[in-house]
Amino acid sequence: MAESARRAVLVVEDDAGIRELLRLHLDLAGFAIDEVGDGRQALERARATLFDLILLDVMLPGLDGVSVCRAVRSTGQNVNTPILMLTARDGESDKVLGLESGADDYLTKPFGVRELMARIGALMRRHVRQTVEQTPPTMLQTGDLSLDRERRQATVRGERVELTKQEFDLLYLVASRPGAVFTRAALLEEVWSDDTYVTDRTVDTVISRLRRKIERDPQDPEMLLTAWGVGYKFADRD
Repeated sequence: MAESARRAVLVVEDDAGIRELLRLHLDLAGFAIDEVGDGRQALERARATLFDLILLDVMLPGLDGVSVCRAVRSTGQNVNTPILMLTARDGESDKVLGLESGADDYLTKPFGVRELMARIGALMRRHVRQTVEQTPPTMLQTGDLSLDRERRQATVRGERVELTKQEFDLLYLVASRPGAVFTRAALLEEVWSDDTYVTDRTVDTVISRLRRKIERDPQDPEMLLTAWGVGYKFADRD
């Protein structure tokens, strides 16, 4: 692949062995690789250069990965660049913190190369879809589900389904970004932004109601999925 056609990735990892592993497989996948091992250097690089993908370790010298991610998402040319966060810790709070800082996905070390490349592939496909569809379509069709944003109507397997305002807004939000993980806090902010009397339990309750309305088997959902320990996501179309 010509160098000009290669997608640019910023690898932010202080472990030289892991950087070498990432470099090898990203090169084979057609990426042009820029790598740094320090958080402050990573932020400087992200502010100076547009990337197609950022792989970001959490534990970094100089500035931690969560802080780097928040800074990248706040301003600059990589505000919308896909970010895959790499973490040596797999606790729920660490995953939630990473996603709430703006990361699109996370991967816990040690990770397998096949899973890594699969996650990267899914992120890149999702980013392409979102770039092409920057303005949410009036009609959203995915599998058995059809949503009409203007009429606020939902159809499942050809049958109209009555949804409350919160149910429709939450379903449209996650269905418009299939595969993306939403934390409960993110859903509360997007769907209930003006309501201070809601909690994480509110999200769980609405998800449960939605599953009863749209899933063939609410106990074994195919569309509205749980991202264990983090939140929820809509099944990826790929």
